[in-house]
Amino acid sequence: MPGGRLTQQERQQIALGLADGLAYAEIARRLDRPTSTVTREVMRNGGPTGYRADLAHRAAERRAHRRRKAAPRDPGTSPQTYGRDAEAVREYEETFTTVFMQSGLPKMTARVLAGLYTTDTGSLTASELAGRLQVSPASVSKAVAFLESQGLIRRERDERRRERYVVDDDVMYQSTMASARSTAHLGEIARQGVAVLGPGTPAAARLENIARFVDFVSESIARAADQAREVLHTKPEAASDSPARTTSGSR
Repeated sequence: MPGGRLTQQERQQIALGLADGLAYAEIARRLDRPTSTVTREVMRNGGPTGYRADLAHRAAERRAHRRRKAAPRDPGTSPQTYGRDAEAVREYEETFTTVFMQSGLPKMTARVLAGLYTTDTGSLTASELAGRLQVSPASVSKAVAFLESQGLIRRERDERRRERYVVDDDVMYQSTMASARSTAHLGEIARQGVAVLGPGTPAAARLENIARFVDFVSESIARAADQAREVLHTKPEAASDSPARTTSGSR
């Protein structure tokens, strides 16, 4: 499998594949590249309907030029921290950002969330986020306001009275429960339509089925989140022992 950055010719092949309606996995197979590479490339350059090979290639060259010139600004991205490779960390954060964008988050919001999740502290101030992402404080402020409204992060003040944005062990649980409640609300609205459209009519039957489906899904999400909540508080050492215990028990 070829390594290194995408070439201009590969980007042209990606554009042609998108125009033909090919899935990311199929385009990646033809390029002999990981699917994640193609997905990230497309999502960071306009998405499947706005991707242009020439613009994407110039944007990649500009990013590479900035990286060569810029020194690491944040200790969390330094190669010395835990022996990490700074370039590998950046690439991973971009992949994580792409996943969040595919779930519906705007690009800057996705970048902020990925940046928080990949810090060892799990929290950053607005100025730290702006420096880490090399964006304006105003961009960060807008992104964190949206994330907080969705229950994806929370705010707290540190000992210096600075506001910090946090993704701790419980944020994922609370976010999942909020998603379950939102899904349940859709079911409630669908069921209201049954009375409006008239029980026994085709439209009402469709809405009733939607409501029943959504009820089951939202209840399943909430129940699973409650049952799995302790996983978020499990130490890595304990988690890594679990497969071994399962394997030995099955022999």
